[in-house]
Amino acid sequence: MAVSLYQIAIDCEDAPTLARFWAEVLDWHILYEDPEEIVIGAGPSALPGIVFLTVPERKAAKNRLHLDLSPDDRDAEVERIIGLGARKVDVGQGEKATWVVLADPEGNEFCVLRPKKTLLD
Repeated sequence: MAVSLYQIAIDCEDAPTLARFWAEVLDWHILYEDPEEIVIGAGPSALPGIVFLTVPERKAAKNRLHLDLSPDDRDAEVERIIGLGARKVDVGQGEKATWVVLADPEGNEFCVLRPKKTLLD
């Protein structure tokens, strides 16, 4: 039996704001929206997507799961994402880290990595 990752679910207080932030960060689209959830993705048939689910409680601690982004230019991408509403955070990564830790508008941590070489490089 084959299985594939369909979507990543993110609980949040303000699903419209957070979904639009992540759609802008990833250059994705709003694929579905109702009062309870918003789904974003690269396209209607592209997997995985991300679903933002409205919940009453605020984020309480460091994420147990986070996203890693792999840009062509880490520093330029960090500045672009900060301009969209993210902020830098310290989760103990230290000064020698090759990634930058940011938090989205609701405080969910994610990393922007240095550019990765492809297998063909």
